[in-house]
Amino acid sequence: MDTEFCKFLGRVNKDDSIIINPLGRAKNSIDKPTLPGWKDVVTEIVIDADYAMGLDGIEDYSHIIVVYWMGKEKECHLRHHPQGRADVPFGGIFACRCPQRPIPIAMSTVELVGRENNILKVKGLDILNNTPILDIKPYWPQYDKVNNAKVPSWVDKLIF
Repeated sequence: MDTEFCKFLGRVNKDDSIIINPLGRAKNSIDKPTLPGWKDVVTEIVIDADYAMGLDGIEDYSHIIVVYWMGKEKECHLRHHPQGRADVPFGGIFACRCPQRPIPIAMSTVELVGRENNILKVKGLDILNNTPILDIKPYWPQYDKVNNAKVPSWVDKLIF
C-alpha cells in the first residue's frame, strides 16, 4: 500500500496549549462581516502547495466541509442574542453559530464548484477574505446528514 507522508500543522504542547498553522487561505471579495447573500459568494480556497496532493479525488464530490478560523472577532460572548437580534432568544454561544466564541473555529458545508491544482473553488462559504483554512473534509451523507433534525423555531428568523 502506497502512502504519501506530510508534516503536521498542529500540535499540543506540554501545558495543553494548542498551536495550529493553517493549511491555506480563503480568497474572495468579502473584507467585512455581512449577513445576507452568502449563498452566491464564490471563494477560492488556496491550499499550501505542499499539501495539494491531499486534494486528489476531492473533485469527485459535489460538496465539502470547510473548517476555518474566525479569528478576526474582537469579542467573546457566552450569552447573547444571535446576530444581535432582540427578536430571537438570549442564549448561550454554543446554542448558535455566531462567531463570538471562546475558540473561533467554524465549519461550513458548501458546494464544490471545481479544483485546479491546489485551489478549490466553492460557492456559499460564509468566510472573509484571507481567513485561515484549518481543514477540508468531503461531505458524506452517510455520516453528515441527519434525518429529522430538530432546531429551535427562531433559527428560521435569522438571515443567511
